[in-house]
Amino acid sequence: MFIKVKVSPKSKKEEIIKKTENGYIVYVKEKAEEGRANQRVREILSVYFKIPAGKIRLIKGGKKPNKIFEIISAI
Repeated sequence: MFIKVKVSPKSKKEEIIKKTENGYIVYVKEKAEEGRANQRVREILSVYFKIPAGKIRLIKGGKKPNKIFEIISAI
């Protein structure tokens, strides 16, 4: 499954908001430096989807706010 994520780094609180069937906005406290925000987004998504962070892969948008993640499930 692929999901579209708009990341908002340097937020005051961490939060995930579902906007569409496969679209989310994720607010993270981390700065967008050296991949720290992307890593934190993976951690937040893993809690949200209740799967290990290793099953979430960044496909597109490594240095941009709009990203595409792949959620790898065992189904």
